Amino acid sequence: MKQILLTTVLSLSFATATVAQEKLWTLDECMRYAVENSPSVKKQVYTSDTYKAERNAAVASFFPAASAKVGAQYSFGRSIDPATNTYENTSTFNNNYGLDASIPIFTGGQLINQWLMAKSNRRMGVNDIQKAKDDLAMKTMQAYMDVVYYKGTIRMAAEKLEESNRTLYKTRRQEELGLKGKADVAQFEAQVAADDYTLTHQQNLFNTALLTLRECMNYPSDLELEVDTLLPDINYVPEVENVAEIFAYASGNNPTALQAEYQLTQSKYQYRIYKGKLLPSIYLNAGISTSYFENLKSDNAPEGFKDQFKNNRGEYVSFSLSFPLFDGLSRLTNARRYRNNMRIARETRTEVFRQLQTCLLYTSDAADEARSV
Repeated sequence: MKQILLTTVLSLSFATATVAQEKLWTLDECMRYAVENSPSVKKQVYTSDTYKAERNAAVASFFPAASAKVGAQYSFGRSIDPATNTYENTSTFNNNYGLDASIPIFTGGQLINQWLMAKSNRRMGVNDIQKAKDDLAMKTMQAYMDVVYYKGTIRMAAEKLEESNRTLYKTRRQEELGLKGKADVAQFEAQVAADDYTLTHQQNLFNTALLTLRECMNYPSDLELEVDTLLPDINYVPEVENVAEIFAYASGNNPTALQAEYQLTQSKYQYRIYKGKLLPSIYLNAGISTSYFENLKSDNAPEGFKDQFKNNRGEYVSFSLSFPLFDGLSRLTNARRYRNNMRIARETRTEVFRQLQTCLLYTSDAADEARSV
């Protein structure tokens, strides 16, 4: 009984291993695996999370900045007695408490532009994730097609080599019978050598394509990767729509076009932020503070902590106006730098949209030719 059970388990294990080894990866499976396991896509996800945190920080910058502080000080030697406001040789203990808040009233539009830029960057981060997935999927599809193609060329080269070997064998037999000469034999030997080289070359190209596919998929090197070479036949030629309508749709949905648009928007807000640094800044400040004091060498008992905490309390409200006068031209240089970055981003967007339009026109002409055929 135990022997039968052991044999059954081993048979099932062998069958499972055989099925795992014979798994054929389809194109969709390879693309999905590549996207789910790609370090580049994961890095883009982390970058998008950073944009989200920056957006939250930009929203929080509209709220007051508050800080609390607590301090304790022990002094000896000559120090000021708060009770008489005179210097004495004594030892004292001070305990201070404070709460400060600052509200930006005017910062040259820096806060609003930082918030708008952070909101745009958040959308750009989501778009960059999709772009990274699309680019990797296209790269994986190209590598998959190369593997399928070179697998077919290997089969064709092997068949050609086998045919050349049969012809060479036939020619040698004919030479023995006096029907062919040595020149004919040498010619077919050269053909066999050329076909053998072609087979080896196609095998090397297949191995390179397979390595590229593994790299795109981030597939473990210790596992076998077999692709399905039975691709569906696609004979459908889509109807050509209006190129202007397709371009308008692609301009608002193509990840590459959207990336160029977001980068231009980012550079615009950066330029506005650094222009705002050239303007004055106005802040409203408010705070409350109190303290506790004790003369350690005095014969009189100090006032209670609760009473001092209440009686020593003070509040203040103030406005501060800051003018940027001179800082080594750093503000002006940064404003000029980001203005040039904005111009560069505008030219980049123009180039991307021109390439997109050229691609659409080329695709439209190719579809017209295919339909006419």
